[in-house]
Amino acid sequence: MLTLQIIIGSVRQGRGGLAVAEWFEAIARKDPRFNVERVDLAELALPVMDEPNHPRLQRYTHAHTKRFSEIIARGDAYVFVTTEYNYAIPGALKNALDYLGPEWAGKPMCAVAYGGVSGAARAVEDLRRIAVALRMVPLVEGVVCPLYARQRDDEGRFHGNLIQIEAAAETLDTLADMGATLKARRLAAN
Repeated sequence: MLTLQIIIGSVRQGRGGLAVAEWFEAIARKDPRFNVERVDLAELALPVMDEPNHPRLQRYTHAHTKRFSEIIARGDAYVFVTTEYNYAIPGALKNALDYLGPEWAGKPMCAVAYGGVSGAARAVEDLRRIAVALRMVPLVEGVVCPLYARQRDDEGRFHGNLIQIEAAAETLDTLADMGATLKARRLAAN
C-alpha cells in the first residue's frame, strides 16, 4: 500500500483549498491502494525557511523542520491542492517545498488546482518546475477546478462535476502505478 499525501498549499484565512482537498480526499480514501494522509500547511505553520544548513544535507536544527521532514519522508506520492497567487503557487507552499530536499525525491506528484477562470493552470506549471528541481516526478494527470466557488454549497463544501470526478480517478490510477514503480526503485536502492 502506498502512502498518498494530500498537501493543502494555501494557508489563507477563508481559503477554498480545504473544501477542494476534502472532496479529493474523500475519493482517495475509497481507493484501497492508498493510505491517505492530509498535510495541511496551515496546521503546520512553518515559519519562513529558517534552517542554517542546505536542505540536501538533512541537518535540521529546528523541531518544526524535523517534524515536517518525518511527515514528508513517509509519503510515497503527493497530491498538491493549490490555487494561484500572481501566476504562481502560494508563498506558503513554496516555503514548505524549499524546507526539504531528499524527502521529496523519487516520488510522483500531481496537482488538484482550483481558482478563477484559469483554474490555477499557471500555478500548476510553476509547481511542476519546482517538483523537477526537487527530483519529484511530475505527472500530467490532475484535476482542474476553474470557478470552483460556483461548485460550493451553502456550507462551503466543494462538489466536483463528472469531468473532475473522472480526472480524480485517472489521477489516482497514475499515482498508484508510478508510485508503486518508484517505491520499488527506492527500496532497491537502499
